[in-house]
Amino acid sequence: MLRRYLRLLGVRLRASSLLAMQYRGDFIVDGIISLFWTATALIPLFVVFQNEQQHIEGWSFGESLLVIGWFTLLQGILEGAINPSLTGVVEHIRKGTLDFVLLKPADAQFLVSTERFLPWRVINALAALFIFGYGFHLLGRAPSPLGVLVSLALLGTSVLLLYSLWILTVAAAFYVVKVDNLTYFFTSIFDAARWPASVFRGVLSFVFTFVIPLAVMTTFPAEAMLGRLPGMSLLWAVVGSVLFAFISRRVWLHSISRYTSASS
Repeated sequence: MLRRYLRLLGVRLRASSLLAMQYRGDFIVDGIISLFWTATALIPLFVVFQNEQQHIEGWSFGESLLVIGWFTLLQGILEGAINPSLTGVVEHIRKGTLDFVLLKPADAQFLVSTERFLPWRVINALAALFIFGYGFHLLGRAPSPLGVLVSLALLGTSVLLLYSLWILTVAAAFYVVKVDNLTYFFTSIFDAARWPASVFRGVLSFVFTFVIPLAVMTTFPAEAMLGRLPGMSLLWAVVGSVLFAFISRRVWLHSISRYTSASS
């Protein structure tokens, strides 16, 4: 079963890549635009840290760059692998064409989650690696092998959290149909992940840690690379991501059961 779905994922990735390469000019332009937006994400950080020796809420400029690096990487995953497919679900529901997905001999959630990819977003990953390198250059050291392994594990939990939150957002389309503003709102909220979690206080700190766990997605991996992430935080990140995935799956199945097809 797993091999079957991996093969199907490979087919869809290949199809998206071939489609993207049909328009090489657009591919290059989109990549340049992606680099531009990555640069703009760094500007607020340069404004806040006008002095590179300055520390804000316990974070230096070099350490904060690691958070920006994780934000850039996850933004590429969101905009390149999660958002393109799942926003298509809203159109399917609106037009009643989700029937064609549900009739296929495969899990509907898998099919709608892998419908389309934007390969040029891999540029975000390259930009993130550059930001990581520059950040550690300013810190005057390299990450420990253990820190890299833990941060890679947290990358998995971060992607799972991001995907689960997006599934929960899209599932609202089964009830209210038009959720465009909600998806834009989620994207806007995600922009806050570019800042270290300690910047937020009070209610925002609670929301961005437990409700919309942006801290788990970008601050925790950065702290892991720095070798200062508590073991309990890693445990809670894993447990929380699994819990979010379970909840999103149950919500999806319940939403599918309420779907009224075009033929009804």
